[in-house]
Amino acid sequence: QVHLVESGGGLVEPGGSLRLSCAASGFTFSQYGMTWYRQAPGKERELVAAITSTGVTNYADSVKGRFTISRDNAKNTVYLQMNSLKVEDTAVYYCRIGLTGSWGQGTQVTVSS
Repeated sequence: QVHLVESGGGLVEPGGSLRLSCAASGFTFSQYGMTWYRQAPGKERELVAAITSTGVTNYADSVKGRFTISRDNAKNTVYLQMNSLKVEDTAVYYCRIGLTGSWGQGTQVTVSS
């Protein structure tokens, strides 16, 4: 059974950093691209970052240069390093298998002074 568990969210001041983790199980992690999405209150869920099975990355323009997606296939984990956080980054962050696969339960990120 596929299982994705996000962690690492929390409250941070503008300009701060957080690292989100997504622990995966129930499938051959190394063979799949992984993605991070976010959903702010009253807004649609949006794609933030993606990493292919071979490590090629892509980012939404709004986070490019501030966020870094990475993966550790030995640990079946995908990460999202978020630096220079802004108030508008406040959202629930979800990891997903590729662009059409299963979702995790999400982790709240709040950027506020």
